[in-house]
Amino acid sequence: MNKFLKEFKERGFFYQCTDENALSGLLDKKRIRAYIGFDCTAESLHVGSLLQIMCLRLFQKHGHQPIVLLGDGTTRIGDPSGKDKTRKILSEKDIKKNSKNIEKILKKFLDTKDKKTKPIFVNNYSWLKNLNYISFLRDIGKHFTINKMLTFDSVKTRLEREQSLSYMEFNYMILQAYDFLELNKKKECILQIGGSDQWGNIINGVELIKRHSNKNVFGLTTPLITLASGAKMGKTEYGAIWLDKKFLSSYDYWQFWRNTDDRDVIRFLKFFTDLSNNEINSLDQNNINDLKILLANKTTEMLHGKKDAQSAASAAKEAFSDNSSGSNLPSIQIKEDVINNNLNIIDLVIISKLENSKSEIRRLIKGNAIKINNEIIKDDKFNIQINLFKNNFLKLSIGKKRHIKIDLV
Repeated sequence: MNKFLKEFKERGFFYQCTDENALSGLLDKKRIRAYIGFDCTAESLHVGSLLQIMCLRLFQKHGHQPIVLLGDGTTRIGDPSGKDKTRKILSEKDIKKNSKNIEKILKKFLDTKDKKTKPIFVNNYSWLKNLNYISFLRDIGKHFTINKMLTFDSVKTRLEREQSLSYMEFNYMILQAYDFLELNKKKECILQIGGSDQWGNIINGVELIKRHSNKNVFGLTTPLITLASGAKMGKTEYGAIWLDKKFLSSYDYWQFWRNTDDRDVIRFLKFFTDLSNNEINSLDQNNINDLKILLANKTTEMLHGKKDAQSAASAAKEAFSDNSSGSNLPSIQIKEDVINNNLNIIDLVIISKLENSKSEIRRLIKGNAIKINNEIIKDDKFNIQINLFKNNFLKLSIGKKRHIKIDLV
């Protein structure tokens, strides 16, 4: 088996391939180009997209050239896959802003220095914006049957539930297939990689290229990642785990990985770090906490750099010490006049964004789960005083895992 596909499988990335043997043989003979598409529905990607990014990183490692498709055009339509209602349609200005920021994030993970393997960034709006509707229907639409389109999960599920599916969304799969055709013609791309929920869309592209250009191309999918708890990767009870520091601090990113379920640690070391399988298999699995710290360090270093990873590890170590001041924790600022205006503990927690429900905060206080400077707060009417700020800051904690420094300004 080809070395790329072998490692792809060993790391648990492999789910389906349109023609594994033919792809393996081709990868042995020459360098190829493969693409993954990222729609620009938000200003940042979150860890739900991280497995796809790691696929591009692995592809690069084995000497091949990744293509990153930024879906400015398809974002204007909205992928119905996995959705039970139409996605919010964004303004052109927001889509452009999201696209630029997503490109910056991806460049942190991919090597941009080696000319032979550096990523090619393309934007599908460049070819979708000027499509002639009649010509598109005649040249591309003729290769698709309504019968088959109705069998794809993204369509079938919505119809079975009697949920609205617009004609605009129905066309998404054709546009994605057309993207593959354009990349094959313009960039000699012969492989599309995506999550298993994209299998139908990928097959459409493979078949379109065969019918339109009589060329053989390939599709390769990864499994959809869920946590051992059954929850969806990328979401937590506190919100999405963003890959942009503007939306999630490097400390909170580090902490997310540190809090990985014991059952997921080895799997995630294979998915989300560059450690080889041999290195991972040789680790002492009896000390699971050390492995979680290793996972947090490696993932944070990859995204935010070694300095941020070390700072996050130091801050976490201090936060979990009952004697720590919390000086290295992520911080927010609060003005002195806010404190002097009878600010109570509930309002302070809401300002800190550690929790936003007043009833939940009261419940946490009753359970002795909220602390200031490591001291339990037992009264939900507790008022915050200036004297609580040592060296102009205090440490606010909820339970064992959520801590923040509040600076007085």
